[in-house]
Amino acid sequence: MKILVVYATTEGQTRRIARFVAGRLADRGHGAELLPVSDAEEIDWAGVDAAVLAGSLHMGRVQADLAAFAAEHAAALTARPTLFLQVSLAAAGTDPEEHAEIERIAEDFCAAAGWRPGRIVQVAGAFRFTQYDFFRRWAMRHIAAQKGEEVDPGQDREYTDWEALAALFDAWPEDSG
Repeated sequence: MKILVVYATTEGQTRRIARFVAGRLADRGHGAELLPVSDAEEIDWAGVDAAVLAGSLHMGRVQADLAAFAAEHAAALTARPTLFLQVSLAAAGTDPEEHAEIERIAEDFCAAAGWRPGRIVQVAGAFRFTQYDFFRRWAMRHIAAQKGEEVDPGQDREYTDWEALAALFDAWPEDSG
């Protein structure tokens, strides 16, 4: 089965996740094509059996270029097994209101594109303090403090559950129904 994995990333964690997904699918014998959304032009959908879109949530939005891709290819995406991975720090938390909010954002993202993925999966992201400027570091520390988190601004902190992601892609797309 040929599976297209298209992603948009801001700080690099979604790229790491997309690479992991493509590798996991390839390990299972699928042909996995990994593309940053900026390189995802002129897709030959006749040769694609399933697709994964992955984007990260920042300030309540997924990257605009991924939204444009989803909208442009909504019919082709909806016609095959698809999965939307939305990466965020909120997915690592335990606040039911935040989880409801990120679910709503994902559903709104897909609805605005006119795409109905077979499944939406929330994936925990990472703090990338080593990549932040002074103001972003301060803001991220402030957000973490509001949630009772202690963070070291000199170290990155990853929340992605790689085992859960592996288990998901050990069964998908065969379990997509």
